Amino acid sequence: MVQLYNLHPFGSQQVVPCKLEPERFCGGGRDALFVAAGCKVEVFAVAGQELCQPRCAFSTLGRVLRLAYSEAGDYLVAIEEKNKATFLRAYVNWRSKRTENSRVCIRMVGHDVEAPFSETFRDQMSIVEMPLSEAPLCISCCPVKGDLLVGCTNKLVLFSLKYQIINEEFSILDFERSLIIHIDNITPVEISFCIGYVAVMSDLEVLILKLESDPKNGESVNHHPRKTNNPVKLSEDISNETLQLESDDFVICQKPMELLGEKSEQSGVSVTLESTGLADEKIKYFHVQHLLYRRFAPDISSYVLSDDIKLHSLQLLPIYQTGSLTSERKNSSQEKELLSLFCFFSLPHVGYLYMVVKSVELMSVYQYPEKSQQAVLTPQFLHVITSNNLQCYTVRCSAAAAREEDPYVDTTLKACPPVSMDVCALRIQLFIGLKAICHFKNHVILLTKADPETIPERRESPKRLLSRKGTSVNLKTPPVAEAGWNLYIVNTISPVQLYKEMVDYSNTYKTAKTQSCIHLLSEAHLLVRAALMDASQLEPGEKAELLEAFKESCGHLGDCYSRLDTQYSHLALPYYKMSGLSMAEVLARVDWAVEDGSQKYERGLIFYINHSLYENLDEELSEELAAKVVQMFYVAEPKQLPHILCSPSMKNIDPLTAISYLRKLDTSGFSSVLVTLTKAAMALKMRDLDMHRNEMKSHSEMKLVCGFILEPRLLIQQRKGQIVPTEFAVHLKETQPGLLVASVLGLQKNNKIGIEEADSFFKVLCGKDEDTIPQLLVDFWEAQLVACVPDVVLQELFFKLTSQYIWRLSKRQPPDTTPLRTSEDLINTCSHYGLISPWVNVLISSESLADKNYMEDLSKLQSLICGPSFDIASIIPFLEPLSEDTVAGLSVHVLCRTRLEEYERCIDRLLERCPEAVIPYANHELKEENRTLWWKKLLPELCQRIKCGGEKYQLYLSSLKETLSIVAVELQLRDFLNVLPEDGTAAFFLPYLLYCSRKKSLT
Repeated sequence: MVQLYNLHPFGSQQVVPCKLEPERFCGGGRDALFVAAGCKVEVFAVAGQELCQPRCAFSTLGRVLRLAYSEAGDYLVAIEEKNKATFLRAYVNWRSKRTENSRVCIRMVGHDVEAPFSETFRDQMSIVEMPLSEAPLCISCCPVKGDLLVGCTNKLVLFSLKYQIINEEFSILDFERSLIIHIDNITPVEISFCIGYVAVMSDLEVLILKLESDPKNGESVNHHPRKTNNPVKLSEDISNETLQLESDDFVICQKPMELLGEKSEQSGVSVTLESTGLADEKIKYFHVQHLLYRRFAPDISSYVLSDDIKLHSLQLLPIYQTGSLTSERKNSSQEKELLSLFCFFSLPHVGYLYMVVKSVELMSVYQYPEKSQQAVLTPQFLHVITSNNLQCYTVRCSAAAAREEDPYVDTTLKACPPVSMDVCALRIQLFIGLKAICHFKNHVILLTKADPETIPERRESPKRLLSRKGTSVNLKTPPVAEAGWNLYIVNTISPVQLYKEMVDYSNTYKTAKTQSCIHLLSEAHLLVRAALMDASQLEPGEKAELLEAFKESCGHLGDCYSRLDTQYSHLALPYYKMSGLSMAEVLARVDWAVEDGSQKYERGLIFYINHSLYENLDEELSEELAAKVVQMFYVAEPKQLPHILCSPSMKNIDPLTAISYLRKLDTSGFSSVLVTLTKAAMALKMRDLDMHRNEMKSHSEMKLVCGFILEPRLLIQQRKGQIVPTEFAVHLKETQPGLLVASVLGLQKNNKIGIEEADSFFKVLCGKDEDTIPQLLVDFWEAQLVACVPDVVLQELFFKLTSQYIWRLSKRQPPDTTPLRTSEDLINTCSHYGLISPWVNVLISSESLADKNYMEDLSKLQSLICGPSFDIASIIPFLEPLSEDTVAGLSVHVLCRTRLEEYERCIDRLLERCPEAVIPYANHELKEENRTLWWKKLLPELCQRIKCGGEKYQLYLSSLKETLSIVAVELQLRDFLNVLPEDGTAAFFLPYLLYCSRKKSLT
């Protein structure tokens, strides 16, 4: 379905002052128009709205059959006919042609220019002859690289553009015949070439190929013909069609066919590459990838001649990478990077637009109300001529390219109108006797030739393909021109001017709230987007104006989707985001008028406001706007009201207003605890502590934790990227720290807050700097271990806790608040805290440690070291602040060394510092394979120390007696004798020897 809008894309019009009737014409870059007539080419300067002025003229060898210009290389190429022979010639450095009689240099392609003559090429036009073995039928220049593709019968010849370097300051443009593409069964009528993509069209067939330059399996360049696509055996119906002979009574027509991607290789068309270029050429093509094959069948039902159903206007349209809509990147020909490629071709009444990069798909079908003669595709429009009309249609190239360029299109961040949106005709402009059309920059070139004896057809098409609205457009019919021709330059108006007209036109639909408003504003948006993508045509001032129009168009589309009840209402969010409008500015655009006593808010607006309030926006709504938002959600989405009130953007809401709406809520359908917590937060804001306490008492602590999990912003908010505890969190810290820790732990377990965010929250809440750890954060870490939070890295958490315990013990620093859990609680409830070894109590009791907090930190550290999960080696380097000169430090060091199985070192330290703990230590630690240390280490050490005497003599002696008792039980008599000291007193050891000897007789 094609919609028709009577807009004005065409602006001023001027006549090209040609001397002869134009036979061929084409645009030349930014400022030139080439017109061929007879054996002459006239060049006209076209700049802005000024009159078209003759620039130069030069003669050709014969009548020009085809004409093409390449911006890369700035050359003109023509197929010329003389004496029934065709020639291919390129006109280089044509800008140096001052007068028609100026000297011209003619040279053969690939011919090296001798040095003495090189300087003569600098200031004169050169004609490069390109001989071919077969007559050239059609030509196409690559818009990026300037390579030339020539179509001949059953083959295409590629001439690569190159430069002969004469010296550092001067080089001569030249060509090299680098590739021949043999295509069986297709005689090209039109071809198009763009960066390795080739489109070939015959009367009723279109074939699109991609030349691949990367050799597979290390292949070298093949200078001989090689088939890259084996001809597929034709299906039975095709072979039958082709084998049957046409007779005078029958016309055999092949059935229509469309093959996309790999399936297009089944078309039966054989493609063979023959490399003819030099081996050192930079780019070689080795393979062919088939992208599209489409064949049409003549419509014999209308009994028209076959000439009326031929394809025409084949064109490949590239769109280049821009980086972003606001990119300042220069789109020079050397820097152009292909983003997307489109292919257009047309039947007399239907045009087809395909996207052919990455995936091949049909994007748009254009139904013309009259028989078309020629069409030209631009990034913004499709211009089509019939015998009497110039038609301007919208295209979807920018919508497709936007999705190729930006992966975030079609998300909550960005949006773009869909490729599938109906195309529309912006204008049908009357011109009498239209014959040909071309386009360059912002100019449409038209050739008209009116015959005074022929009355222009004004009959209605049998099948009106435009919308009924289109029939009411009044087109002023000028008087019939005199016999003759004219070449017109029709200037298209600037995209911004047309955009503004579209927006004004859309206002006629706004009150009716129809889809037509969205459609027209989407067209305006795509128009601006397409102009921004074609940044090479823009001046800096134009780009700034377009960017402003782009943002404005996003705002208009946001308004539409927020006010119209459609299935795409959610698009209000990305469009408003792209518009740059603040939430307050969007709300200011809302019509708050109440109709029939009841206010209705469309879901698009609700979705936008809801999503925006869920984000951490650094925007605070005024009290008035916040009240309107609360009223809106109470009417449209009451379940969301508690969440909305917790948004930082609603900071200025009047607490009494919020509580009045919360009390009206029917909480039967959703969580009542969340409503309770929100009312408690508002009560705190009003400093009504009694109301706050009453609300908090209405639910158990476990339910309150669940409420905080449902809405984390009751406790934690983010402003300007920083975590900010709420007033509610500050109050809980003072009154219910356990609930606060449990709630943050619940948030972490439910992935509502990260590990780093939680740590930062407690530091900010307690007013500590980055290096100071508050006790509430230590409580949180201990709670994480007790709860076994799965995402927490255990060893990292152990390190945090042990570092804090060690720091406090070494500095004798008490916690800033009362710890929520004792060491006994942790040992009983957490498997990561182990039972403290009995000998540690003996060691600790040897010195008075009156500070309760100190003892708690020490017990927690000892218990953690005794736990099964702790990696002892990781904490050893951090034990240095905890000196072994204290009993606490000694116990920790010995515990760690014991876990590392350094028993001998531990025995030495205990014998030296606390002999009374040696036997309990040995009884607990020296077991199984470590049992031998009783007689190999402990017994000799005690004997040695007893000999030295001293104040600890009695402690060593009692320890020795216990050691001998153990050794006498463990060893045989002979072994026992061997371990006894030689200089000992026999009477002292005799009881143990007797026990050892009796032990053997008893067994």
